Amino acid sequence: MTTAETAFDLTLSEEQELTQRAARDFATEKVLPRAAEIDEEGKIPPEILREMGALGFMGTYVPERYGGPGLDAVSYALLVEEINRACASTGVVLCSHMSLAVDPILHYGNDAQKEKYLPKLARGEWIGCFALSEPASGSDAAAMRTSARRHGDHWILNGTKNFITNGSLSNVAIVF
Repeated sequence: MTTAETAFDLTLSEEQELTQRAARDFATEKVLPRAAEIDEEGKIPPEILREMGALGFMGTYVPERYGGPGLDAVSYALLVEEINRACASTGVVLCSHMSLAVDPILHYGNDAQKEKYLPKLARGEWIGCFALSEPASGSDAAAMRTSARRHGDHWILNGTKNFITNGSLSNVAIVF
């Protein structure tokens, strides 16, 4: 076997190249000029998140039937790389939204939850967060004290969460 026969083909598809270029252009033109401001103020300007949503960045791998562009994992990685290159704070918001809020709904939500939440999350109309850490147990999921109990047709949550990335921005929370 030759090296060529065993090597990975790392050539990007046309769709991946377009995603990378769009992310690089957006990051360079819109995010990078405001990166110092974002870090100093500790918040992302809402218009940046709205634009990221309009470009499909907030729902990269969400299937089209739920309002996302339905891109692959490589496209998502390229997008994240470009946004983080310009501003790591913006990248953290994007990754927390996608990986810790959108992803669990996409993979583990029922059809009604997917239809209710994914379109708005994918368009960036809603921002998602992940609530795990608690004051007494940190992120030790086995020691959590938060509880949920069914009350008629809804749930009542009792407990305290802290250190919630995107918590102050979010409309949807994945709570443990």
